[in-house]
Amino acid sequence: MAKKPLVLFPTFVLATRIPDRKITELNAQLLRECFAFRELDEQGQRWSDKNYFGGYTSYGSLCDLPDRSPTFARLKNGLDRLAAQFAKTHEMDLGKKRLQMSSCWINIMGKGSHHGSHLHPLSTLSGTYYVQTPKGSGAIKFEDPRLPMMMASPPRRTPARLENRRFTEIQPKPGDAVLFESWLKHEVPANRSEKERVSISFNYDWV
Repeated sequence: MAKKPLVLFPTFVLATRIPDRKITELNAQLLRECFAFRELDEQGQRWSDKNYFGGYTSYGSLCDLPDRSPTFARLKNGLDRLAAQFAKTHEMDLGKKRLQMSSCWINIMGKGSHHGSHLHPLSTLSGTYYVQTPKGSGAIKFEDPRLPMMMASPPRRTPARLENRRFTEIQPKPGDAVLFESWLKHEVPANRSEKERVSISFNYDWV
């Protein structure tokens, strides 16, 4: 028998740079286009004014951005490679199906804007690519998916090793992408910076 405890049912999160040789150039163009789409997206602006304090999202209005912009199509090419890497590394048996991006949308979060805990129903992989992340603008925070079943489990020490924490934050930088299985609950704490936090979120379906 092994001397150390077995690690069973781990939760995988891929946090890495996007595979693009000119990330700075790509980010500069994405930033310009994110703001341009916000100006054009009146439906998204109306929804965000009512439902997204201090921020803007194109989730319910413009979620097919790679079909509208060659810059977003270039981003999608890099994300497609990361999605394939995620599936291979974690031994997903896709059979004759494949992972295909089903939606891609903009998030622009001003000071005080936040995104509460949620998951992405019916998708397989989800994630976010980071375009502009000012200091203090908020990390992405993940919740242990077993939390609702921990009736008599003691809290963990502070600090605990990464794999033993109940909540874990990742502080991304521009050019970073974070991918995870869509059932994993996550949130974005409030932006405390004076500058806007700009990111592009996406879903992949198993089709």
